[in-house]
This record gives sequence, structure tokens and C-alpha cells, in this order.
Amino acid sequence: MKSIIYLFPLLLAFCLPVTASAEDMKASDDYMPSLITDTPYEGRQLAIKIVRKTIGTIQTDSAAKHRVRAKYAEDPALLMNAAELVAIEFKTIAIANDYWRD
Repeated sequence: MKSIIYLFPLLLAFCLPVTASAEDMKASDDYMPSLITDTPYEGRQLAIKIVRKTIGTIQTDSAAKHRVRAKYAEDPALLMNAAELVAIEFKTIAIANDYWRD
């Protein structure tokens, strides 16, 4: 939980300039038509995609993304924070899939 609190101000700062509405989205932007997946592996892949797309939507400046990557690539704590975000998304997907019950 502490790491989420650490990331929240950063995420909030990146979110403020975003003004896209549902009308602004194109059909091709719908990378997540459903949370339902056939397997846990597919669910995890979807969780990773959601996190990547979220960051890409929040930070649209490619150069800024590359500068930040250089920082977190060498910082184990920041990498663990990124993994935590994927885990949170995966939990949501797992719940939506009723934990892949037979």
C-alpha cells in the first residue's frame, strides 16, 4: 500500500492535463473490449497491457517516457511498484473471470 501512496502524486500530476473523453476515442483505441480471458496467463497479459496503455495515455510525450524509463530501469523499488500495478489490474481481471472456474 505504501508504494501506491508513493505513486499517487506522480500519477495524479500526469493525469491532470488529460482531457480525452469517450467521444474522442476511436474504435481502434478499444484495446480492452472485455476483461474475460480464457486462461490466467491471458489475464496477466491483459493486465500488463492495461498498465502500459494507462501510462501511455497519461504520459503522451514519448521523450519523457524514455527519460523516466532510464530512471526506473535501474531502481528495483520502482520496478516493484510497476509490478504491483500489474498485480492490481490482474486481481480485477481474475475477479471478472470468477478466478477461471471450470
